Amino acid sequence: MEREGEQLSARPALETEGLRFLHVTVGSLLATYGWYILFSCILLYVVFQKLSARLRALRQRQLDQAEAAVEPDVVVKRQEALVAARLRMQEELNAQVEKHKEKLRQLEEEKRRQKIEMWDNMQEGKSYKRNARNPQEEESPGPSTSSVIPKRKSDKKPLRGGGYNPLTGEGGGTCSWRPGRRGPSSGGN
Repeated sequence: MEREGEQLSARPALETEGLRFLHVTVGSLLATYGWYILFSCILLYVVFQKLSARLRALRQRQLDQAEAAVEPDVVVKRQEALVAARLRMQEELNAQVEKHKEKLRQLEEEKRRQKIEMWDNMQEGKSYKRNARNPQEEESPGPSTSSVIPKRKSDKKPLRGGGYNPLTGEGGGTCSWRPGRRGPSSGGN
């Protein structure tokens, strides 16, 4: 029994001595290389995250390829839907182009008709400007030209006059400063 008591008392002494040694060793290691250990742990964590994300993406691609290889019907349906959508968009675009071409043809026809009317009016001796501007004016009855009141001209004063001009110093105010004469100064040799 004594031996068992000695073993029990020896064991805690060894454990405390081992813990002290571990404490001193780890403490000095952390004191010396603590920041390096911390940064390397952070770097390892980031690298692990990046690699795990890439591995997940790689596995997902492999699964998608396996599904595509297993189900060719799905791939064919997707491609057919894509082709149908492209055809629809192309038909809409062609319809818009046709509408635009038709508008351009109508505008060209209208211009050509107006030019012919102007030429005919010039040959008959009529004024062609009035008809070119408003061809509907002849058709719609309106007030006669004798009852139209001419516009009054505005009373604008000319820009150059006897008024104030800040560049020359003329007019308005008592200040009449003018810049000095240009040229060399009159001092020296």
